[in-house]
Amino acid sequence: MTSGTKVVLVALLAGALGVVASLMTSGPGPLLRTELGQRALGTAMEASAPPPPPGLEVAKRGERVPNFTLPDLQGQQTHLPGAYAGRPVLINLWASWCGPCVTEMPALQSFAGEQGSNGVQVVGIALDDPQAVRAFIARTGVAYPILIDAAGPADAGVRLGNPKGVLPYSVLISADGRLLKQRIGPFEEGEIAAWARN
Repeated sequence: MTSGTKVVLVALLAGALGVVASLMTSGPGPLLRTELGQRALGTAMEASAPPPPPGLEVAKRGERVPNFTLPDLQGQQTHLPGAYAGRPVLINLWASWCGPCVTEMPALQSFAGEQGSNGVQVVGIALDDPQAVRAFIARTGVAYPILIDAAGPADAGVRLGNPKGVLPYSVLISADGRLLKQRIGPFEEGEIAAWARN
């Protein structure tokens, strides 16, 4: 097979995945809420995203998440996923200006409150201005850990397998640091516990 033929085949595959993704995301279609739908959407996004910056380690499903460090709201550095080694971690990327992000936060807070000391650790990473995040947290009372990052081609979302920067975006990391699941888009009420179990 010639390199030109390979390019055409890759372009056709990316286009087909784009059509599938648009069908899944037009309206509240239930397909997007399934693991199969999420994987197809992730593949389509990856195929159409620019490559990550050279040298940036990007998490892949089933593999260990490359370590990175972000500050919390007090400026203390947190190492991910190492700070929560031994527990599963649900990381949710969001911003205070993102309507769907804000809508799903009460469900994330409720889920976090049910977990106890050995359950899934919920961590939010705000791709936002620290002052806006502090004001938002003060108003809403979100109690799980919140870290701060600046949106860009090497932000935490990209590192965690979200090359297009779609928000909200969540990942589930196993107790031994492997990327188990990715979620593009918001959770609906009652979905998080089942998603984190499977």
